[in-house]
Amino acid sequence: MSKINYKHLRYFWVVAREGSIARAARILHLTPQTISGQLSLFEKSLGTKLFIRSGRSQVLTEAGHTALEYADDIFLLGAELEDQLNSRPAGRPLRFSVGITDVVPKLIAHRLLEPALQLAEPVQIICREGKLDNLLAEIAIHKLDMLLTDRPISPGTNVRAFNHLLGECGTTFFAAPRLAHRCRDSFPASLHSAPLLLPTRETAIRNSLTQWFDELQIHPGVMGEFDDSALMKTFGQAGVGIFTAPTVIENEVTRQYKVEAIGRADSVREQFYAISAERKLKHPAVIAIRDTARQQVFR
Repeated sequence: MSKINYKHLRYFWVVAREGSIARAARILHLTPQTISGQLSLFEKSLGTKLFIRSGRSQVLTEAGHTALEYADDIFLLGAELEDQLNSRPAGRPLRFSVGITDVVPKLIAHRLLEPALQLAEPVQIICREGKLDNLLAEIAIHKLDMLLTDRPISPGTNVRAFNHLLGECGTTFFAAPRLAHRCRDSFPASLHSAPLLLPTRETAIRNSLTQWFDELQIHPGVMGEFDDSALMKTFGQAGVGIFTAPTVIENEVTRQYKVEAIGRADSVREQFYAISAERKLKHPAVIAIRDTARQQVFR
């Protein structure tokens, strides 16, 4: 397939949005014959039909609908670029608004967001924490550039948004030194009847942990359930029970909370996603986060 001719793509975009070659010709200040000829060349270069004729109207084929989605992104992005360059005064930081679901560990959030602050141009980061449904509503109205969460949004979600897997890792179990010493040697069997702190049942990792315990026939004593992962770690630091965190932040957890690692469950996978309003990422901070996560954090 030859490279896309963006002049032809623009003609296609205007015809698709107007539904008529005649109306598109008036907007583009061209003759209908010129546009018709250019569209034929475009379809030939792509190797597929984009329109079928219905009376005086042009109706999109399935391939045409797909092409229109991408064309919308391309030309709307160009308009956003013009607005951005014309409206942001020189020297003003690039604004980056990100939502973080409350189940994402704060240390993971910091690790993932840090590349946004290392860009060549200064970035002002605005973080909002909350429930997934509330943050998705803000993605829908473009109040957020990105959403960090522990699971992909389902295909039936009413919000037009896209999942971008940042990476995954195993799970590490931690405890205050005295409890860790007691449970480390015979891990994971030592978890049976041991005091345990868990994320709430709405989280993806809770379901994975429950399945893992069932497979090993381990029945810990659940001392508490937490929406907030930082609060769970604080209770664990105080010796109330064993808790888990993603293995990629094992060193940070032991250092910050003065706890010790008991053992790892590599088969209990924790996944992290960036959710955005666009299929193809555009914001430089989001692109930096995705690339660093895939190439360094979860390599």
